[in-house]
Amino acid sequence: MAKRPALVILDMINLFDFEGGPALSSAALACVPCLLSLRDRFDAASCPVIYANDNFTHWHGEFGDLIARCTERGGDSARIADALAPRGSDYYVLKPKHSAFQATALPVLLGKLAVDGIVLAGIAADSCILATAQDAKMREYPIWVPSDVVAAISDERKAMALKLLELSLQAKVDSTLAIGQPFPP
Repeated sequence: MAKRPALVILDMINLFDFEGGPALSSAALACVPCLLSLRDRFDAASCPVIYANDNFTHWHGEFGDLIARCTERGGDSARIADALAPRGSDYYVLKPKHSAFQATALPVLLGKLAVDGIVLAGIAADSCILATAQDAKMREYPIWVPSDVVAAISDERKAMALKLLELSLQAKVDSTLAIGQPFPP
């Protein structure tokens, strides 16, 4: 069991302006209440919360710019950004591709924060969550993917990704409600 896990929230600050975006935004929005509760649990345990988000090739922008763009867009993008925007105590990294580890400061940040386990939340279960979990596994982090705080374009894709995470990467897959304190993994 990890003594100091980090909650890594992937790509929830999002415009959803791509093929399948409307379906993914609806599924992501449905995750927000459980994700807020999980984030509160991490706060209560003094464990770090880290946002890892695509910058959508806006290489001159910062995380705050992405939040502003989502808020301006309205709809699910604004609702999610308003609910989940990083707070002063949270960390964030912008990522150029799927994995939160690839070409980011995340590995250094995790080391500085003395993290010994990774809890992954956000979107998409069958893409960025899966890629980040693979990289976490290669770095020998225990992984927990709570099923009620991840989303995909379809229920089938989410189920397939969760099964792969569990079988191939030995990730703990369960709901946030099924896990007590302290956190897995």
